[in-house]
Amino acid sequence: MSKARDYLNGIKVALPVILGYLPVAIAFAVMASDAGFTRLEIILMSTLVFAGASQIMAIGMIVTGASMLSVVVGTFVLNLRHFIMGSYIMKKLGKTSALEKITTAHGITDEAFAIVSATPEQKCTVPYLFGIITVTYGSWVLGTTIGAFVSLLIPPVVSDALGIALYALFISLLVPGVKKSWRLIALVAFTALLNTALTLLLPDNASSWAIIISCLVGAIVGVFFIKDEEVAAE
Repeated sequence: MSKARDYLNGIKVALPVILGYLPVAIAFAVMASDAGFTRLEIILMSTLVFAGASQIMAIGMIVTGASMLSVVVGTFVLNLRHFIMGSYIMKKLGKTSALEKITTAHGITDEAFAIVSATPEQKCTVPYLFGIITVTYGSWVLGTTIGAFVSLLIPPVVSDALGIALYALFISLLVPGVKKSWRLIALVAFTALLNTALTLLLPDNASSWAIIISCLVGAIVGVFFIKDEEVAAE
């Protein structure tokens, strides 16, 4: 009975996420459709990958003619944060089986991490996390499916406007971390400028590597530039 209650509590606390996931998922599907992906490919990408920012970035890189290697490396670098988020969540959940770790790992996102982080440890259980994932995963796949089938019905002006979803998504991930630390703001600015410079300097057939190199360099600089107390304050 307690497991069912924890599962329902997880669903309840995650419901507000739907308001953010649906429009971004629809925007992703429209962008993928405009890039030439079939409905099945679009839906499968969200179902199997389930990584909004990485999916949108991958579509953008593919459209610009990036190689599959650079797309894979780029999405891998962007998703490196999941190692940290997953480790934190599993530690907070306490003793979990290997099967539970495997089945929940696919559903760990920034939003799930934020919800678990704000939840008292005694309330964090595997059913509770499954409840959160049910909402986040379900709304993302649902939004993608809706977008895949209505993309041709959306007027071009609306389709173009949905392109800002990429920037809105990254900003939403960025703002909570930088608003209290000038060092993080400086690091973000440095990484953005480096990416711009590399994009201009690298030849067209290698320009897609600019974001990968700048993210790696930014991460390395951040290790030495960001103070522990600033990270702990977030």
